Amino acid sequence: MAESPRHVYLIDGSGFIFRAFHALPPMTRSDGTPVNAVMGFCNMIMKLIDSTDADYICCVLDYSSKSFRNEIYDQYKAHRPDTPEELVPQFPLIREAARAFNLPVVEMEGFEADDIIATYTRVAVEAGAEVTIVSSDKDLMQLVGEKVMMFDGLKNKEIREPEVFEKFGVTPDKVIEIQALAGGSADNVPGVPGIGVKTAAQLINEYGDLDTLLERAGEIKQPKRRENLINHADDARMSRVLVTLDQHVPLEEGLDALIRKEPEAESLLGFLRSQDFRTASARAEAWLGHRANGLAEIPEETTPVEVAGYELVQEIADLERWVAEATRLGIVAVDTETTSLDEMSAILVGVSMSTAPGNGCYIPLGHRAPDAFSDVPKQIPLEDALAILRPMMADQAVLKIGHNINYDSVILSRVGLPVSPVDDTMLLSHCLEGGKHDQKMDTLAQLFLGHTTIPFKDVAGSGKSQITFDLVPLERARDYAAEDADITLRLWRELKPRLSPERVTRVYETVERPLIPVIAQMEQHGVKVDRVELERMSGEFGHRIQALEKEIHAMAGRPFTIGSPKQLGEVLFDEMG
Repeated sequence: MAESPRHVYLIDGSGFIFRAFHALPPMTRSDGTPVNAVMGFCNMIMKLIDSTDADYICCVLDYSSKSFRNEIYDQYKAHRPDTPEELVPQFPLIREAARAFNLPVVEMEGFEADDIIATYTRVAVEAGAEVTIVSSDKDLMQLVGEKVMMFDGLKNKEIREPEVFEKFGVTPDKVIEIQALAGGSADNVPGVPGIGVKTAAQLINEYGDLDTLLERAGEIKQPKRRENLINHADDARMSRVLVTLDQHVPLEEGLDALIRKEPEAESLLGFLRSQDFRTASARAEAWLGHRANGLAEIPEETTPVEVAGYELVQEIADLERWVAEATRLGIVAVDTETTSLDEMSAILVGVSMSTAPGNGCYIPLGHRAPDAFSDVPKQIPLEDALAILRPMMADQAVLKIGHNINYDSVILSRVGLPVSPVDDTMLLSHCLEGGKHDQKMDTLAQLFLGHTTIPFKDVAGSGKSQITFDLVPLERARDYAAEDADITLRLWRELKPRLSPERVTRVYETVERPLIPVIAQMEQHGVKVDRVELERMSGEFGHRIQALEKEIHAMAGRPFTIGSPKQLGEVLFDEMG
């Protein structure tokens, strides 16, 4: 080895791929190839490489679902379902992504990724290096020690000896004893029936190790526990073999092959662009500080907010041009200006749009003359404007982004413009930052963009002198309204990529976002209910919930609060893999 390693980074690629696939919403390239796990992988790698001082780094993958453990116990992982069809074509793309990041990929037939990580960990520590294992897999916690820590990239959490003790009730060197007794439903490791992690920790702390415990099993006071330990002693010993990581895998390449190399801009940006990762491409470009030759221009994330560049749309041809651009890009930020905050009585005054940072417009539709002696400002007739906007607002291929878009949806629906599909930066911030601050656009613009937005009072006045927006002069209305759309788009580009790393994609995509049109319709039409039927359903669902809770607890191997996101996440991602 030319130079002794100082810090070795070992990334559990296989573990992350599955977490990313299930956490991110479905995503496809223009040719229909699914790429959500690839996107999550790229975002994580970019974040890790940017934040680590490691001089040696690699990504470790499982070669296949079979390993030497299947020869020891043919039921090992036998109950796992087939790899999801949408994930299968992403594995070669993830290997290609790693190459684009100039990241060594290590995998070996007959061995799991965990065994390769264990072997490299041993070799690195013997060479005097610090080791960081990027994973949340509990099976790897047996490796944690003075010079070895784990890092959960999605939770941004370090796992050292105190965290291992908190989870297992023993030090890392005793983790395999706990797993041998408790078994594991994720890998179909049998263990000893009736013994969970807490009981296993009590027994190991009392008897010292598994062999001593099994030799003295007859001393156990609890009859059922004593019987299970005696009858399933061989299962416990076999389970210990299954959970013990092989630290002597015959590696094809030593640590020298893991020397860190910086990504090449042209290769990385070329790969990201080939996957249609527009936002990731822009992030990578800024991250690399380089624009690769021959690649198309990518909008800069840091374009200054300049209200002087906003457009006032007063001609049909100009509106058609904006709609065509939004349709071509498949994304547009939308905001409405009205006469009131009450969406059921407010009158639509205008619509603003933004298709790229710094690119915004305002379409006045309902401005009035400020007095009896002035002319009504020039505007596109309302019905003409609605006819042009309607196809785009309903186009399922064009994502409409708003800040509290529920309000805008109701306003636009009332004038015959149903809006779908939608994203909401207020809800994104709520999912990511809930409880830390309010979700007002002004607050978020300052926090995430370092920009102070135009105050409403500067446009419409305040107190007794405040006017409604339909009386605001068009130039002032343009700057205020177009800025709102511009800021909304910028916030979306800042917040949306954080969903997966911060593990809130499911909450946003399956709970919060689907409720937007539902709530909008409820606000407009109300809800009719059958009280008797609701009471009957309540009782029925209550019984079903109890049955499902028992089933879930059985699958998890212990009771826990299913309604707790923290506890549920620990069971799904840390304990069950």
